[in-house]
Amino acid sequence: MDDQVGSTLHTGLLITTTAALAWVSGLSMLFPSLGPTAFVLALFEESDATSPRRVIGGHAIGVLAGLGAYHLLASGIAMTAAMDPGSVGGLRLAASGVLATTLTAGGMLATKTRHPPACATTLIVALGLLPTVLEGALILLAVVVLVLTHRLLLATERWGARRV
Repeated sequence: MDDQVGSTLHTGLLITTTAALAWVSGLSMLFPSLGPTAFVLALFEESDATSPRRVIGGHAIGVLAGLGAYHLLASGIAMTAAMDPGSVGGLRLAASGVLATTLTAGGMLATKTRHPPACATTLIVALGLLPTVLEGALILLAVVVLVLTHRLLLATERWGARRV
């Protein structure tokens, strides 16, 4: 199969797993940063960029930084609609987003778990879209499911290639 078609289908299959889990469970297991993560996994199938340590670790740092920044600076506010210009609430959310992204970048660099989509995860949490510990755990569960599905697809592909 053509690399472009294969990467496209691989990305779609990865997102299908978490979308199905979100649909069946009604839980927040499908969120924007999973799209870029699925694409990275599909495009760089077995590179350092797709190591479970980097992918899961990066998102874990993003969740922790987002939770910390949100509960420190913007607890109770959510960026679900436009904020009034110059509002204190808007400033608190902006500061939460900046702090979370800075902590995520520094944390990933310090732990060698660089995974750029985790910066989107940290903003999802820090801006009050998924700001609870339970939602943070669901984010990480969805990332783990994505990584496991990716590994299963690779193993199935290798097994099929050996049989031919």
